[in-house]
Amino acid sequence: MRLDRYISRGRILDLGSADMEGALVELLNLTVERFPDLHRDSLLKGLLRRESTMTTYLGLGVAMPHVRVKMGRRYVLAVGRSHYGIRYDGAMENEPVRLVFMLIADEKARDYLQVLAALARLLKEQDFVDSLVQAPDLETLYDRLFIGFGGIAAKAVAAPQSRVNRVVLREAEKIARGSGCTGLMVFGDTFTGNFESPAWKTSLKTILVTRSLTDAEDHPAKFTETIQVRSFSNQRMAQLRSAVLVGLTRGLIVFNDRICCVGGMAGSNQFDTIVVVDVEKEFQTLLTGQADLLPGDVKPEVLERVIAVATELAVEGREGRPVGCLFVVGDSEKVDKLTKPLVLNPFYGYKEEDRNILNPFMDETIKEFSSIDGAFVIRGDGVVESAGSLIQAADYNHNLPSGLGSRHAAAAAISVATDCIALVVSSSSGQVTLFRRGVMMALTEKRVSA
Repeated sequence: MRLDRYISRGRILDLGSADMEGALVELLNLTVERFPDLHRDSLLKGLLRRESTMTTYLGLGVAMPHVRVKMGRRYVLAVGRSHYGIRYDGAMENEPVRLVFMLIADEKARDYLQVLAALARLLKEQDFVDSLVQAPDLETLYDRLFIGFGGIAAKAVAAPQSRVNRVVLREAEKIARGSGCTGLMVFGDTFTGNFESPAWKTSLKTILVTRSLTDAEDHPAKFTETIQVRSFSNQRMAQLRSAVLVGLTRGLIVFNDRICCVGGMAGSNQFDTIVVVDVEKEFQTLLTGQADLLPGDVKPEVLERVIAVATELAVEGREGRPVGCLFVVGDSEKVDKLTKPLVLNPFYGYKEEDRNILNPFMDETIKEFSSIDGAFVIRGDGVVESAGSLIQAADYNHNLPSGLGSRHAAAAAISVATDCIALVVSSSSGQVTLFRRGVMMALTEKRVSA
């Protein structure tokens, strides 16, 4: 998502305030001066009200206060930088806020959560944030923001294409044509910098898989689509299964596709692996004779976000300890009839927008509540209905592999009883497993103990 259209040099300043309210007043004064139809006092009240109900601190010394109002434009963004740090109750201890991104959105803007998520992903990149904090002046800060918001990270330098890489890509095209493939998938995280896109001469659809913010529009003539999938493993093409799953849910890939995949060890800067994947064979056990991998009421971006949060929990845990948890996505009305609360629902009473999994400020909330026994129940549009829910779906005919416990059994059972997808994070192995109609598929490999 391109964000450069929302940034203006006239709405960037160095802050003099030592607290968040003062910083917001400075940013609002700058904004109202340009847009006199906006009312500073009502905006300030709205921003502070949101801060009192849910923190807008992202980490790395960055806060993103935001509010929705009725106005004649979709978004207004103002950016403040503090050289000395701002006191903020929502920040981590000894981590003062150095950057404040204030977003004002029209109440009818449909992609509001997507814009928040795109901003949050970019502002969680340590190198990019450091480049903004350390910019020698506001002109340089604006230039770095503009470049970053255009989808090109400030740190990124195109990785040089070696002779080996050129040969591998050329041979991959030949293998794809010779084996009847319908697409080529390239894993860009093989490189430490931006992947230098090849000049494809093929009529096959080409897909770039990466954890970075590079968009398909940044490669208009080189890649048909881009799939953003984060990987925490250095194994060759560790993102492969998740990338194909995302491609299926988005409709970029269909079940009768055969995909030629090219990748290497993450960060090695050299391709060393070519794999041909027959999608239907890879996922046939999960489909069990059905063609709808994604439940009808589940949005693809919701499943992608849940997978991302589950994967982060699997690797990072909480406070250095592994955490096991269960997510049930879709068919929430029927799921609700097969669950009962183990604790008071921590999401009760909040606006749907504030408890939507697509809202980037939900990440830490979800991770914090992951230690509660029971499942997260999530609607197909991303709204989190409850946490700490006990699954009461009976499944007497299901035999799971040895070593899998009650969470996996509950996930299998609820995925049979309802039209949902269940995701389990194992507290012992760190493996993330997806269940659909009782069939399980591992999305990540097991963690190896040191």
